[in-house]
Amino acid sequence: MILASDIKPGMALHLDGKLFKVLEIVRHAGSGQMHGFIELKLKDIRFSHFVERRFKLAERLEEVELAKQQMEYLYADTDALFFMDPDTFEQVGIPKTAAGGAEKFIKEGSRVTVEMLGGEAVSMDFPKVVEMRVASTGPGIRGGQDNTMKSAVLENGVEVLVPHFVETGDMVRVDAEKAKYIDRVTTKRM
Repeated sequence: MILASDIKPGMALHLDGKLFKVLEIVRHAGSGQMHGFIELKLKDIRFSHFVERRFKLAERLEEVELAKQQMEYLYADTDALFFMDPDTFEQVGIPKTAAGGAEKFIKEGSRVTVEMLGGEAVSMDFPKVVEMRVASTGPGIRGGQDNTMKSAVLENGVEVLVPHFVETGDMVRVDAEKAKYIDRVTTKRM
């Protein structure tokens, strides 16, 4: 058990029979007759639902230790993503619902941190920003404004809006959660 005031982002909690990961914490100081409290933004680890909950600072919550292990992404089927331990060659599956849409950005053979609970893979810790190659986009407008956007299809088939100076073959950084362009990595083309 852990005090609500000691909770940090990234921790896993067991609440109401479900497993949650703490994403954000907002601390509210008490004043007068109102006691202080914390507001937690939580993500259901198994189903990727988001919840916000409030707790008194002195309230005790059940913390869950998740074992983290680097694994290599193999493939996906209709229900799950499969990873392999590079040392033991053991394979585990994570339900697609626990991936939260990040499965579109995982490349075969890439290393991902898989979170385990009692020997069962329950979620993955996927990077927020990924680098992807632009597979196709229309020609940019020379001399146009840099803040105008055009549509581009990435190597994984996801469509994002990019500035007009981005061309086919460019590597771009993309926010994996929002599928949104961040910046261009390089101008080298294949």
